[in-house]
Amino acid sequence: MRIATYNVEWFNALFDDTNALSPDEGPSARHDITRRQQIDALGQVFRSLDADAVLVVEAPDENTTRSTRRALEDFAAAFSLRTRRAAIGFANNTQQEIALLYDPDLMQVRHDPHEDMQAPRFDGTFRIDLDIDATQDAVVFSKPPLELLIDTANGRTFRLIGAHLKSKAPHGARTRDEVMRRSIANRRKQLAQAIWLRRRIDAHLDAAEPLVVMGDLNDGPGLDEYEHLFGRSSVEIVMGDPASDKALFDPHARQALLRRLGATPTTARFYLSDQKRYLQALLDYIMVSPDLMARRPAWRIWHPFDDPACWKDHTLREALLTASDHFPVTLDLDI
Repeated sequence: MRIATYNVEWFNALFDDTNALSPDEGPSARHDITRRQQIDALGQVFRSLDADAVLVVEAPDENTTRSTRRALEDFAAAFSLRTRRAAIGFANNTQQEIALLYDPDLMQVRHDPHEDMQAPRFDGTFRIDLDIDATQDAVVFSKPPLELLIDTANGRTFRLIGAHLKSKAPHGARTRDEVMRRSIANRRKQLAQAIWLRRRIDAHLDAAEPLVVMGDLNDGPGLDEYEHLFGRSSVEIVMGDPASDKALFDPHARQALLRRLGATPTTARFYLSDQKRYLQALLDYIMVSPDLMARRPAWRIWHPFDDPACWKDHTLREALLTASDHFPVTLDLDI
């Protein structure tokens, strides 16, 4: 089975209010790219992935007039994708949902949110002392993680959690002091979300349930100067202690953690207009529980410059660059 995670930049802007694709020459939300260009590029990427399930981060909006499921299923039909059914969990108000496009011939999928004394449901409120002032702070997810129970056609069952953690970027900050304050506050909130997510992971692992945790964690080891203030990145919290029998595994995250200097894998590419250059970062992950490591997992980042097959395929390479500022990550697993 091949599963993928893919953050599609402003997928929502490619659909009209009837949830239909808008393949016209109007501007998409990506700089200097039309809606038709982005839609065609996404179709090429999804076809090339040929995945059995794709976690779509920044999926189209879900509200009283818009439907994430209908929009994604319309997209799948337009490109004759096997992943022709969509599942969504708790909707949010950011116009960036978390959803799973999947092949219904190979799996049954249902939203299965959990809660316990250690961690409330992801659409609730998590209370934790963020700044060591002996006062409980209220933490919420602007994009509640997607919790799915998946039954495969060959009789296996596993759980999947799709996440999109809070961005650390100091949006709206104008002065150096504002940048510092907002960056630290945002990292603190993101770490709290990571702790909340890790508590849910621990509950599933304690129950001996095979688990895949995937998505855009908006963090990676060594990404900014404020990480040293807190000791660990959100990625390290979600993965868990590597010496523990409950540690999740992702080879790209592990490589980045072990190699603080030198080249590391990347999954996203952003243009910094003030510096006139691109910044690359490792933000997207597929982490698996220890029991799934026996299922011959094989990871791949579909990076247009770093993956030789993507680089050699000119059509795919250009599609990856046009479709989004993130690149897909896939996991092949015998399950």
